[in-house]
This record gives sequence, structure tokens and C-alpha cells, in this order.
Amino acid sequence: MSRRQHASLRKRRTTLSLPADSLTEAQRIARLRKVNLSTVIGEALSDGLRLQTTSERCNEVLERYKKAFLGFSDTELAILNGVILQPTTTTRKK
Repeated sequence: MSRRQHASLRKRRTTLSLPADSLTEAQRIARLRKVNLSTVIGEALSDGLRLQTTSERCNEVLERYKKAFLGFSDTELAILNGVILQPTTTTRKK
């Protein structure tokens, strides 16, 4: 087992104040899955933190793209996107 995996398996006891409806839902899920409440809350917290990190990374990438293309005009951006700005003529075979 790697050091990182070992660190993620460690547990610490703490006291949390949770919204009553969230706690009730977590208890319901724990009963249905036949696991303890800590397991359900731990999984939910881990999933939520993972989503938050992903969201932050997406926002960071978006801001970098905005900054990279900040000085371009609408026409230049259209060209970069592969938009043809002038009509093309096509030759039809008879």
C-alpha cells in the first residue's frame, strides 16, 4: 500500500454540525446500504470535495483561455475558430 493510500485510510474523530435534513438523508442511505453513518458521510464529503476541486480547475482553465485570447478581435477569434468569413464558390458538375 502506498503512503498516499495509507494516509487516505486514516481516520480522525471530530464533531460536526450538519443540516438536519442532510443528516436524516444520510441516515436513510446508511440504513438502506447497511453501513454506518460515518461511511455515508465520508463518501459524500469525498465526492463533494472531488467535485469542488474539478470545478475550481475548470474555472481556472476558462480564465486562462479568456486571458490568452483577450487581445483578439471578433474577426480574429472567428478565424481562430475556423469560421469562414467570406462566401466560397463551389463548382457544380453537370
